[in-house]
Amino acid sequence: MTPHPAAARPSWIRSALSVFRKDWQSELRTRYAVSALLMFVLTTIAIVLFALGTEGAPAHALAGMLWVVIFFSGMSGLARTFVTEEERGTAMTLQLTASPSAVYTGKLLFNLVLVYAVNAVAVLLFFFFIQGFEVRTASIFLVTLFLGSTGLAVMSTLIAAIIAKANTKGTLFPVLSFPLLLPLLLAVINATRLSAEGAFFTEALGEFQVLISYIGAVLTVSYLVFDYVWKD
Repeated sequence: MTPHPAAARPSWIRSALSVFRKDWQSELRTRYAVSALLMFVLTTIAIVLFALGTEGAPAHALAGMLWVVIFFSGMSGLARTFVTEEERGTAMTLQLTASPSAVYTGKLLFNLVLVYAVNAVAVLLFFFFIQGFEVRTASIFLVTLFLGSTGLAVMSTLIAAIIAKANTKGTLFPVLSFPLLLPLLLAVINATRLSAEGAFFTEALGEFQVLISYIGAVLTVSYLVFDYVWKD
């Protein structure tokens, strides 16, 4: 007898939350991803600070520098989302106990929480150390930060699954990520520049539409192909 879809849904939700909880508890024990992300944030901001010296930079340049910090920080920690499962030999267990979509959702939830937290710290440190960067339209900046962080987590989760079984995982992740994340980076840099220039919220709607479309497209593709990526 085929179970009713409504009855199967809680099981799928529990599976996704179990994957998220497992990764979060593991991260609390090791603190690998958080430490890697925060150390890379500090290192990248220090390099930007030394490069600027006492000289200022235009708003568009500083907006680009902020997202360079966020992008490369994400590359240092998000790559291990699925790599740890392969290294510990737990990938097969996950395949047997949870559906591919539940595994992807749980991993995505973990990456979202991680990216939101680290990016909030990165922005605060960037404002504190980098002189001359001022946000005049806070609403544009906050929406941009939220959508940009979401897009980064969504795409990074899929790429991490693709490179998990490769021999050169550390090299492949940034190489694959940059061209796929380029539309996202261009949109968030433009929107951040608008927030620094004091533009009206409506002027950034075009960039927000690009970001929302990007996130929707990547999510759709991820759920369609993750079954093949995860099992093959």
